[in-house]
Amino acid sequence: MVIDSSQLNKVFGALSDETRRGILSQLAEGEANVVQLAKPYDMSQPAITKHLKVLEAAGLVQRWKVGRETRVRARADTAQEAATWITYYSKFWQQHFDVVDQVLRQNRRKEDEC
Repeated sequence: MVIDSSQLNKVFGALSDETRRGILSQLAEGEANVVQLAKPYDMSQPAITKHLKVLEAAGLVQRWKVGRETRVRARADTAQEAATWITYYSKFWQQHFDVVDQVLRQNRRKEDEC
């Protein structure tokens, strides 16, 4: 599996913030403007714009101007790459945990026999 480590770091960094996750949840419903995205939060539009810049740098959203309005939409392709990474390592660790579980069960059986 080859996923750009630098880009993955940006994605996980962007997702580490509750406000940015909330913005992505809003955008899952469809594109919006900055005013709409700012409504649920007690913060200014410039503060929301800073969050959007982090999301954009991570490749999770796309922003563009329509007249004086900035429109935003979620980009599923980048999120899918992160989900693929998580799925891969989730399976990897689950297999290792299964092996550890099997060893522990065998050890318990041996202890019970003694």
